[in-house]
Amino acid sequence: MSKIKYGLSQVYYAKATIATNGTASYGTPVAIPGAVNLTLDAESETTPFYADNIVYYTSVSNNGYSGSLEVALIPDSFLADIFGDVTASNGLVYEKADVEPAHFALLFQFEGDADKTRHVFYNCVATRPSVSSQTKEASVTPVTETMNITANSIYNSAITASVVKGKAASATTAYSSWYTAVVQPS
Repeated sequence: MSKIKYGLSQVYYAKATIATNGTASYGTPVAIPGAVNLTLDAESETTPFYADNIVYYTSVSNNGYSGSLEVALIPDSFLADIFGDVTASNGLVYEKADVEPAHFALLFQFEGDADKTRHVFYNCVATRPSVSSQTKEASVTPVTETMNITANSIYNSAITASVVKGKAASATTAYSSWYTAVVQPS
């Protein structure tokens, strides 16, 4: 049993195609090397219902997660697949202004927990990273790139429910094929 977690590693994305019925199919997961930090905070809302002069019932919504992913350098494949960056015939890579970012699944694991638990968020969208750097001084300090990520639910027809995320421990069958295809509930 895990008591702590640390060691973010093996971050991957898989481009999602959203069908008209609200389900998603995914491309093959692609590595995002150089993961530094991932923070996704739960987005929820609590609504109390009052009766008999007390809080009679409280509903809590699951509105997914939002936060950020910090990496050494966002790969060109992610910029092309998710943000629609294009490589011209002369080798210039350019960003188009009117492209809507694609949805994707975000996969990763924590090395430090006992089971090396693997996680997936099924329906993510991201904002473009800022452009920044700094001058080189006596020693080189790497400048990382950060994307804001929102993870929402997606409908899964196999279980007739919307899902936000999933996880698997090393002793499960889902674990072994985690990075070859997005594992979904069945």
